[in-house]
Amino acid sequence: MSSRFIPAVGDPQNKLLAGLPAFDWKRVKRYLSVLETPAGETLCELESRLDYAYFPTTSIISVRDVANDGASTEVATIGNEGVVGVSLILGGGITANRVVVQSDGQVYRLKREILQEEFSRGGAMQHLLLRFTHALLAQISQMAVCNRRHSIDQQVCRWLLMSLDRLASNELTMTHEMLANTLGVRREGITEAAHKLQSAGFIAYRRGRITVLDRIGVEGCSCECYRVMRREYDRPPRPHLYAIDPTPLEPGAAHPCSGRSQLEIA
Repeated sequence: MSSRFIPAVGDPQNKLLAGLPAFDWKRVKRYLSVLETPAGETLCELESRLDYAYFPTTSIISVRDVANDGASTEVATIGNEGVVGVSLILGGGITANRVVVQSDGQVYRLKREILQEEFSRGGAMQHLLLRFTHALLAQISQMAVCNRRHSIDQQVCRWLLMSLDRLASNELTMTHEMLANTLGVRREGITEAAHKLQSAGFIAYRRGRITVLDRIGVEGCSCECYRVMRREYDRPPRPHLYAIDPTPLEPGAAHPCSGRSQLEIA
């Protein structure tokens, strides 16, 4: 992988990390590096050891199930709302899927040992990782239903909306063949769906670039799966639960909740 690493600085550009209290972020960012990820690059191959967790900032990551014949189907999409590598906190470490960069950009990279140590601390990082894992499992479950029950037209609209939520613009780079491989359907079905959306004035398509012109129109053509998955990721964090720095205080120091010293409270 052709990569450029620089230390993470400033405020977190990943929403999961942005949910950390300042004292947690200050500690974690020392171990983060920024990785440039080109579209089409494989971050993790099927059944490989996962040595890092990846927190996308401007890139979109596609998690794909791989069949025996080599064909793959997307089972989850991860952007700046989450992290690639939840198996590291669930007792795993060997990837069950192929993880591919769908849209180029940057990710934070964190060594597995550091992620596991941070998770073991409890508090904000543990809560945010578990909350994201819940949303990710809900997404995988809903996409299984979508791939089985809904038309290619609806799946394309759902995919467009999920991608738009993770990008700063309304333009996506994706050929019909690439999208067909992502959704695990025939290329002809993607071409027909794209033609319908373009004829309706909802998208403009040219040379592997899709521009969404009417998001409301696309949402109207999508199935309910997009709304179900979006709702899981939109649940607000509860930062007030972790507003107090859990670092032990020096004997006699004022307790942040009461203004009294720990000795007085004891």
